[in-house]
Amino acid sequence: MSQTSELNATFHFIMEQILATGKAPDSAAIAVELGVAPADGRKALRDLFSSFGFPGWLYPNTDAVMSFPPFNIEPTNHRVTIDGEQKWFAQ
Repeated sequence: MSQTSELNATFHFIMEQILATGKAPDSAAIAVELGVAPADGRKALRDLFSSFGFPGWLYPNTDAVMSFPPFNIEPTNHRVTIDGEQKWFAQ
């Protein structure tokens, strides 16, 4: 898989999981989705967040996604409700 394809696949999977659950996947789930070793899943996550000035962020010294625009994983004052269901927060 090319670097661009891997970045796109990683972005798409994270966004799908946030939309479905309100939570971001961890690097192990990313590795399973990409069909790669756990270390490569961690690398794909870190590569995404360090590419092209990506505006999201990971919790310091971890691989835990905290902000994935336009969503924030931790609660904020900016709640997002769709069809009466509130499980998302905006940045």
